[in-house]
Amino acid sequence: MNAARNAYAAVDLGASSGRVMVGRVGPGTLRLTEAHRFPNRPVRLPGGLHWDVLGLYAGVLDGLRAAGREARLTSVGIDSWAVDHGLLDADGALLGNPVHYRDTRTEGVAEQVWEKVPAPELYARTGLQYAPFNTLYQLVAAGGSAQLHAARQVLLIPDLLTYWLTGTRGTELTNASTTQLIDPGTRTWSREVADRLGIDLTLFPPLRLPGTPAGLVLPSVLRETELTGPLPVTTVASHDTASAVAAVPAAAGERFAYVCTGTWSLAGLELDAPVLTEESRLANFTNELGLDSTVRYLRNIMGLWLLQECLRSWDGPDLGPLLGAAAACEPLRSVVDAGAPEFLAPGRMPERIADACLATGQPAPGDRAATVRCVLDSLALAHHRAIADAQRLAGRDVDVVRVVGGGARNSLLCQLTADACGLPVVAGPTEAAALGNVLVQARAHGDTGASLADLRALVARTQPLSRYEPRGTTSAWRSAGKRLGAG
Repeated sequence: MNAARNAYAAVDLGASSGRVMVGRVGPGTLRLTEAHRFPNRPVRLPGGLHWDVLGLYAGVLDGLRAAGREARLTSVGIDSWAVDHGLLDADGALLGNPVHYRDTRTEGVAEQVWEKVPAPELYARTGLQYAPFNTLYQLVAAGGSAQLHAARQVLLIPDLLTYWLTGTRGTELTNASTTQLIDPGTRTWSREVADRLGIDLTLFPPLRLPGTPAGLVLPSVLRETELTGPLPVTTVASHDTASAVAAVPAAAGERFAYVCTGTWSLAGLELDAPVLTEESRLANFTNELGLDSTVRYLRNIMGLWLLQECLRSWDGPDLGPLLGAAAACEPLRSVVDAGAPEFLAPGRMPERIADACLATGQPAPGDRAATVRCVLDSLALAHHRAIADAQRLAGRDVDVVRVVGGGARNSLLCQLTADACGLPVVAGPTEAAALGNVLVQARAHGDTGASLADLRALVARTQPLSRYEPRGTTSAWRSAGKRLGAG
């Protein structure tokens, strides 16, 4: 067998951009190249904030065309952000652009849900932390609408795009686990919860597992993209965080925590079983399903969205000099709660950060560099608090923090995370979601070892990694946490 026998197209859709990557896989070989990148810009309509899913699909087609010019493709896989979905009518046509999870339609919906299924019971049955945008709350918010009344199918975003590529419909399990409608213990739908809330689970097509076939690319799509068929679409861990965690380059048996960094930071542990205690619920931890019967026990943190929104409000200055200036700023002068819901919506982020500092008796950042330092200190503190809480709640100690995703490029954030956690940080790969996507496809087609440890070993052998040792003690970080009400 050649060093890289097969090529796989990974469609990896993030909250701000999408891309199609080509992964070449063989014994001891894992190479990733970008075929096409395209923006993912939400659109605000009079009725609310929506995704331009048709524009995204056009970007996917352009990307597959570009990928096919680079290599003869063996398979295609799709991953994206979680919770959002499209509604199809009886003819299989899309009923409007999917609503964006940052839309305000779910405000006040949680209280309606908890009247029928109290929050402790909802957590015990589904294991998901409270987030106002979970699919469950979106579907309750849409109750009584003309669109939902006309809907005959609900497809999560990767499943919708897979349907357009293949004509087949399914619901991938790792992404389904973010809906708050899956029982993480049985790994099937929680019919008790759905029935009590009036949610019709028959709207979702059958569950699919990562690594199973999703269908063949339609002849019309082959013509549009100039690809050669037959070309299978392989179901991957279609929640991008599930794909990213699958590509964490941990050694077999290693006691690690992970932080998947991008627009969001997802910080936690990989477990064999969910943690469904009331203490876990009150700590706002979530139990999402991962590859090969694993559980991603994690806390959602606002992530680099805070920095991205600051840069947008400043008209996009060069980040490099700002990070250099931020590194020279006084550490931990002011911190904010990086998981606070007041940072969820777009707009005026520097002002909102300043207001949050003042509200907790801390000085507002005096300039852009100080604002960036506040953001990165706050994220590192949030990473520390999430990892410390996860260890306590799951009864699991860790020796190293694995940082993957776009934030792995941010050396200041990685160093601050090591300092805050008092643990070494190993950063990389930056393209973890795309690599996890490719690896699941490659395993399904016989190009890798069979175990999750095999996949991770291949990542560790082939991808550049950076190590950050903790500096000093964690006492200053604990003191900073107390300003926010926790140590």
